[in-house]
Amino acid sequence: MFIDTHAHVNFSFFKNDADKVIQNALNENTWIINVGVDYKTSKRTLEYANKYEKGVFAAVGLHPMHLASIRAQGDDYDFTTRGEEFNYDIYEKLAKFEKAVAIGEVGLDYYHLENSEDINKQKDKQKHAFKLQLMLARRLDLPVIIHCRQAHDDLIDILSDFRKENIELIPKNKPWGVMHCFSGDEDLAWKYFSLGMLISFTGLITFSRQWDDLIRKLPHDKFMIETDCPFMTPEPYRGKRNEPILVKYVAKRIAEIKKLPLEKVAQITTENARKFFNI
Repeated sequence: MFIDTHAHVNFSFFKNDADKVIQNALNENTWIINVGVDYKTSKRTLEYANKYEKGVFAAVGLHPMHLASIRAQGDDYDFTTRGEEFNYDIYEKLAKFEKAVAIGEVGLDYYHLENSEDINKQKDKQKHAFKLQLMLARRLDLPVIIHCRQAHDDLIDILSDFRKENIELIPKNKPWGVMHCFSGDEDLAWKYFSLGMLISFTGLITFSRQWDDLIRKLPHDKFMIETDCPFMTPEPYRGKRNEPILVKYVAKRIAEIKKLPLEKVAQITTENARKFFNI
């Protein structure tokens, strides 16, 4: 069994075949955490989760990029965000549904900020929304799924301060957040571990050796796997739309690096995900 801990089958990339994609994954014993990035996609994660008796779950949250209207471009994406103000009450209502198992995808993204005189205002807006969503997660006793791009120093400062100021809300014996699509080095990984975070790997590790040493040294209880579909498609399917069913290729690469049977990596990552999301 595998659990894709970060999928976006709720995106328009899957508007014509989302249920088929989900069912294909379930047929291969692969569970899915669908992750929202704004109100519309967060609501849709719940709609999909409620269609299935088991194996499909939702995370709701407002992504930092969706706090402003911007055009975002990359190797495998090109879209324009509409810009949304974070409304605590609305997201709290979504997060209280039974199938909502996390707050996310939230965090900081300075990579896509427009180069303007207002850049510091945009950063402050992201920080404010992130802090509110951290508090929402802790008040509802839900883990948080964190996105970070070119903002690790600020994000670590926020997590550290939040942890100190709200120590009574932070679980002592389990992680309370995950750094999704982790792309940092070993030092950064251990900084996040010390703050109570896990890290999660995507198909990036199947076509780059940058994280091999980190993965080789990782304790078994510190990581999960994900697709971040429709993006980050793993080898041997690069260039095609990513789907939850392909998360096994992330696990396969980890098994090769750590010299473990694939079944063992499946067991490790599934146990970590089930504990983390309480599913």
